[in-house]
This record gives sequence, C-alpha cells and structure tokens, in this order.
Amino acid sequence: MELVWRNEKLSRGKRLRGVCGAAALCISFTLAGVLFSASEAISGAITIAGNGPELRVVEQLTRAFEKSHLGAVVEIRWDPSFHPVAMVTSGEADFAVAGQADPNLVAIPIAWDGIAVVVDFTNPVKEVTSDQVAAMFSGRVTRWSALGGTDNQIELINRPSNQHIRGTFETVLGITGKIPASAQVRRSDQRAISSVAGNGSAVTYASLGVALDAVTYGVGVALLIIDGVEPAKQTVKDGRYRLRRPVMLLRKKESVPKAEAFATFALSKEGQDIVEEMFAPYSGPEK
Repeated sequence: MELVWRNEKLSRGKRLRGVCGAAALCISFTLAGVLFSASEAISGAITIAGNGPELRVVEQLTRAFEKSHLGAVVEIRWDPSFHPVAMVTSGEADFAVAGQADPNLVAIPIAWDGIAVVVDFTNPVKEVTSDQVAAMFSGRVTRWSALGGTDNQIELINRPSNQHIRGTFETVLGITGKIPASAQVRRSDQRAISSVAGNGSAVTYASLGVALDAVTYGVGVALLIIDGVEPAKQTVKDGRYRLRRPVMLLRKKESVPKAEAFATFALSKEGQDIVEEMFAPYSGPEK
C-alpha cells in the first residue's frame, strides 16, 4: 500500500491547456486579468516539462512569475513517464527540468537537491560509506549483515531509467548500468519511500526534499548518514554531502525573451526563496 504524506493534488484556480494523457499533468496558470503595478509585460506562453520531484517548486515559481509579469502564461507538462529533454529538442517544451546537462541545450542551474538513501526506521544500519552504497546497488553486497545489520537479503528499490535522479545516482557512485535488473522499480519518490517503510530489508534512493518531508510527516523511514555526513540542505549546498544533483532548466541555444525572463526570475532573490522551501539554493558547480 502506498503511503501519502503530502497532498500532491493541484490547487484550485489552475486550468488545463492542450491535450494530455490521463496520467499526465498539463497545467496552465493564468493572471485572471489582475493588474500588478510592478509587473513586466511578457507575450506568449512558456511550456515547462518534467518528470521528477520538482513539480511543487515549479508550480510556485510559475505562480510568482505570472504575478510579476503581466500577460505571462506558463504551461506545465509533468509525468513520471515523460522525457523532458526530448520534449525541448522536439519543440514541445521551452524548458526541461533535469539534473544533468545536455550538450545540445543550454543548462541553467537553479538549485541543489540531495539524493537520500532511505531505509525502514527499524533497520539497525544508520551510517554507511559511499563505497558501501555503491556495493549495495551494484549487487556486490547482498546482505545487511555485511554492513553491520541483520542477516537479511538486501531488497533494492530502483528508479526508472528516464528519470535524472537515477542517472546522477549511478554516475556519482560509479555504478552506471550496474544496478541489478532484479531490483524493483518505483516511478516516484513517494512510491519508492512507501515501498521501504515497513520493510526492514529494503533500501531505495529519493530526492532529499521529498525524503525529509516523509520523515517530518511521520513516515517510518530513516535517511542513512553517508561518509560521516548527514543528509541536509546545508550539507548539500556546501558539497559535504556528495550524493547531490543540480536542478537545471534546459532550453534550446536560441535565445527566447520569454524563456530568458523565467530563468532570470528563478535565479532572483524571490525565485531562490521559493526554491529554498524544498531544495538548497544553487551555490555554484561541484567542488
């Protein structure tokens, strides 16, 4: 059974635009004719595509952007099955929200997100090294007893190959393509974490922002300390916590004023204050 600790439904006042699949979110935020004295006129719609945990922040950025830019309309297309980078390349979207750069697109980092390694709260293993995480998820270590835990088989909960959290996780740990095919796959952070809660043998990885929410709302999971560093916004921001990924806006190389305006807003103080509600503000490249 999937545990739900935060209402993921869209708030009222948003209307659907375009043609969307039943599972996909296709959202547009409008100004409803309200005038703002400090607004800046922007013509044309902006489409943002994604498939990860950033939806809540993107929604909030969109609302604030539209309030400060008269006439702006932002459409969000979001589903775990989407390939956002391909949607930008094909012209279906202006921005892809991703965690890895693409050589054919311009990458604009706006935040850092940690990747939490999540276990059931009853698991006696509380701290591991990066090498041990890599050994678990590459299948080289298969029992918790090798890590100081019980003599149970380690059950891996993986993420889909189209989601950038998986690509970053594999790259940082040096295990690209090595996660066993027998690992279960969960499409969302919430489902991955729910699969671990109540299962003392399972382990998964998820967005730190979502994992911290789960702990706050009383979901029975724990986040492993890695290399002696606790997973937290500050340790992600300053780079001490190595398992982290940038949150990027990817766009085509041709400059489009409306897209530039949104990216500039996301990096402004107002935009970064919104980002900080879930992620660590962007502090520069990897150290």
